[in-house]
Amino acid sequence: MLGPLLSDLAALGPARPAITCGERTLSFGAFDARASQVAHALIRDGVAPGDRVVVLTKNRPEFFELLFGAARAGAVLVAMNWRLAPPEISAIVHDAEPSVVLTGADQRGLLPVDLAVDLGERVVDLDTGFEAWIEGLPTSPPDVAVVPDDVVLQLYSSGTTGVPKGARLTHANLEFTPRMGRESYRMSAESVNLLASPLFHIGGTGYALTAMGQGAHTILMAEVDPVAMVKAVERHRVTHAFFVPAVVKLLLDGAAGADLSSLQVIAYGGAPMTEALLLRAMGTLRCAFMGVYGMTETAGSVTALAPEDHGPGGPRAGLLRSVGRSLPWHEVVVHDPITGAPSGVGEVGEIWVRSGQNTPGYWHRPGESAATLTPDGWLRTGDAAYTDAEGYLFLHDRIKDMIISGGENIYPAEVENAVASHPDVADVAVIGVPSERWGETVKAVVVPVAGRNPDAAAIITHTRARLAHYKCPTSVDLVAELPRNASGKILKKVLREPYRATATTS
Repeated sequence: MLGPLLSDLAALGPARPAITCGERTLSFGAFDARASQVAHALIRDGVAPGDRVVVLTKNRPEFFELLFGAARAGAVLVAMNWRLAPPEISAIVHDAEPSVVLTGADQRGLLPVDLAVDLGERVVDLDTGFEAWIEGLPTSPPDVAVVPDDVVLQLYSSGTTGVPKGARLTHANLEFTPRMGRESYRMSAESVNLLASPLFHIGGTGYALTAMGQGAHTILMAEVDPVAMVKAVERHRVTHAFFVPAVVKLLLDGAAGADLSSLQVIAYGGAPMTEALLLRAMGTLRCAFMGVYGMTETAGSVTALAPEDHGPGGPRAGLLRSVGRSLPWHEVVVHDPITGAPSGVGEVGEIWVRSGQNTPGYWHRPGESAATLTPDGWLRTGDAAYTDAEGYLFLHDRIKDMIISGGENIYPAEVENAVASHPDVADVAVIGVPSERWGETVKAVVVPVAGRNPDAAAIITHTRARLAHYKCPTSVDLVAELPRNASGKILKKVLREPYRATATTS
């Protein structure tokens, strides 16, 4: 469980650096003590086991003091996305029903006014009031009974397909993260881990625990800043990092002339990585790469494409399009999304996961919990994929993003990979748009390489040389950038919106 884990890490070396953010470094001993002070502060303010504690702030060390402090108090930390619009934040905060809210000074104005008034002094400003809030409180853990099945973290889905849902994660769910760090990410106590992903996503908090669970040093970035990230790698001799593909591209654009030789393993996931970008990253950074697949509801990664499986140009080069095989402590299978029957090798279906990492369900959403979790322990992910004969998993897309054109199922990720191999394409998203003839037809929304003005017909011809014609774009739009959420996923709902009322004849 999280509380005892931190105590054990502090006992191994209290002076060892735990978290560095900017010029501030927090040792494991101080981390352990301050987490206990947070726990006592929560209890003093009336937080009972099972109560929700909301944190609304950019990445900062206090987030982890709150996470482990809430764990020791038996409370549930609700990490809020500060990038959302005020109405979205209001809906989520009210859904969470917090007993205490902690917020950065710049984010305090995002809180709904009625809640701030109701909570009064139980809204704590992390910039001006946090130290006074914990001052003088005991530095040893409180006497609160906590068991592995207690919920400790609640993260809301990005909401790209509807109203965000609060996925509940237990101590037992998160106990796998140190093992993941050790066995999959190949971390040790000597690792230095760069953490730039937002902590309100599992790719931030969950990934952080893979390194912290080894007693490793975490270099925490307040937010994604490619220049600052490159400098951090050089200054702290970073060995490990996790990036979504969009951030990989930003890092590469700023890496010229930098000494990044300390990097050992870069994990990537959270959104499809095109082969073109992956090959560029491997050639530029010259370290091991590991592809991972998971989701909030599985408390992080459930599959991994090991560094040894990244072999461009070799007989297994096709694996670069895979997210790997199931980690040893999971069952990952593909089922027909309609019948629920297992899919055969090469047949696209929905990914199902059975694991000790699976969420026990959504907060206040019994119907959606029942639709996601089967009685025999499987979690239906909503992601489309197929497996090959060796058990490697190949992602296609969200089931809901599938395009049906003339009765044929088309998965955007496959088309995006083909379009992205065009030398003038820097980024691409593929969507289905209305068609009078086919019901839907394929559109590619392309970000050109800087200084290039690619021809739409040339891109379509390029794609047709690689895919069946029915899968290929019938139109191409050029844009300056693609809309993304905070985790780097492309907001295809936003891209589709302008075309809902129109239908082409293509």
